[in-house]
Amino acid sequence: MTLDKKQINGLMQLIGLTRDSEINCDQCLNLIAEFAERELAGKSFPESLEKVEHHLSICRECCEEYRLLIQALKTMDEDEPDPSPPRL
Repeated sequence: MTLDKKQINGLMQLIGLTRDSEINCDQCLNLIAEFAERELAGKSFPESLEKVEHHLSICRECCEEYRLLIQALKTMDEDEPDPSPPRL
């Protein structure tokens, strides 16, 4: 299998983004719900979730899962009735 120049450049970019300590896809997906909830709530990420953010920046598959999760959570929020009592 021969790689073209664009593929080689893409691989070089990914290599440049690697860190000494990273998480894999399974670890990312185990933490992704907490990450999404904190993002939607506007909360900062603890150090334990910073690796999720980095993983999402380099993994297309996990990033797509995250995008779908965010979309589902937003839809759920829109469908929930307003918990405040009606004003008379």
